[in-house]
Amino acid sequence: MLRSFLIFLFTGLFEIGGGYLVWIWLRNDKPIFYGIAGAAMLALYGGVATLQPAGFGRTYAAYGGLFIFLALIWAWLVDGVVPDRYDFIGALVAIAGACIIFFSPRKTFS
Repeated sequence: MLRSFLIFLFTGLFEIGGGYLVWIWLRNDKPIFYGIAGAAMLALYGGVATLQPAGFGRTYAAYGGLFIFLALIWAWLVDGVVPDRYDFIGALVAIAGACIIFFSPRKTFS
């Protein structure tokens, strides 16, 4: 479970960080290396997610819940946008759903 969480954490940091670098390159007229670094991070995001043991659909569905939380934390720490209680409640609901999707025991039928 800790391994999966860490993979999701790095996946989120690469996706949000890469997207942010592309965002500031295009919107804030930064040098092109911001965009190149962002694109490289976005490529790493796609690769890191493949380290999860579950299949593609379940992995990305569960990752979505953690992504919501990470995006709010990023907005707080980087953009100075303080999440309110509804942001946190929504993120907790999303994380709970992600945990149900990803960590619930499954029966296989043959």
